[in-house]
Amino acid sequence: MASLIQDLASSTPAMLEAFGDKALVVHALAFEAALSRAQASEGLFEPRFADLIGEACRPPFDLEALAKAAAYAGTLAIPLVAELRTRLETAHPEAAAVVHLGATSQDVADTALVLQAKAGLALLHRDLARLISALEGLARTYAATPMLARTLLRSAAPTTFGLKAAQWRLSLMESSQRLVREADRALVLQLGGAVGTLAGQDGRGQAVARRVADDLGLGCPPGPWHARRDAIAGLGAALAIATAVTAKFAGDLALLGQGEVAEAFEPRRVGRGGSSAMAHKRNPTGCQTAISAASRTPQLAAALIATTAGEHERGLGGWQAQAPLLADLFELTHGAVAAMADVAEGLEVDVVAMARNLAAAAVGQDVGEAEALTARLLAPVCKD
Repeated sequence: MASLIQDLASSTPAMLEAFGDKALVVHALAFEAALSRAQASEGLFEPRFADLIGEACRPPFDLEALAKAAAYAGTLAIPLVAELRTRLETAHPEAAAVVHLGATSQDVADTALVLQAKAGLALLHRDLARLISALEGLARTYAATPMLARTLLRSAAPTTFGLKAAQWRLSLMESSQRLVREADRALVLQLGGAVGTLAGQDGRGQAVARRVADDLGLGCPPGPWHARRDAIAGLGAALAIATAVTAKFAGDLALLGQGEVAEAFEPRRVGRGGSSAMAHKRNPTGCQTAISAASRTPQLAAALIATTAGEHERGLGGWQAQAPLLADLFELTHGAVAAMADVAEGLEVDVVAMARNLAAAAVGQDVGEAEALTARLLAPVCKD
């Protein structure tokens, strides 16, 4: 069983659910039902068979039994399709015979994965929007608030807190846009059959694929992508970058909250950020979540990239590793973003401490064009 103590410390209940067993099975069944509807619409078999298959795809399903059978078989699709056929073969053997027609296990696995990713991206963009909005508010509020800038972890020259917040915000906006671009390539249907030729579809495979993609709300690629795994790797890399950018904000904030600096703090909340041994401590727990996530995501993204070099039309071991790697990346990234969105929305800023530290550094008060730069960074991004 998954460890909630570990999982909830690094992710969110919503993202864990999006990549949980129940969601995976629901998406796999959605693929099978959509496939049957598309094939019936293209005349491969009678429409009533699609209705019967759709009925068979309804819960309940024994998740524990499916998990054990999938581990033994090597893929969820084998026991899941067997269960669907069992549900139909006594009363409706003709419908049982056309379950999963022309599809292969990887079609189910990959399509279910991108459906999970689609749900995960919706959660992630929701909280990225919260974080970006909160940082915009901070940038506008403190656009002209002078503070000490630090370079190489030492006192440097004057800047403004507004400019600092605007820079955090812009990096997160660019990360959000990068995720959108990579999602356009990755959130597409997988349907190719045994070796990616659409065999077994009576010559209607491409039309069937378009119907299934539309039914599931996915893009329809120019052809099956069994052996082309780079889009999944690209999405994973974008997730890792988003985590790193979030950790940049977290790391800066953790330093600003040190007792010797005391310029900005995570919001005070009962039961959060305390110490079991030192009652006076105010630990940056949200920052901890983001920085911890960023220490793990680069290796996950690298492993995901390594899986793209599969053999021939379907590799051994590589693509099978992509689902758990991508799930971990989604869970860690959302954990970091959600934690820092909460922090940014309640951030406590001590402008008196900022002024005191700036004066103590004796580097003057010239913030250059910081206020104008802040306004420029907050302006809408120009697009060609």
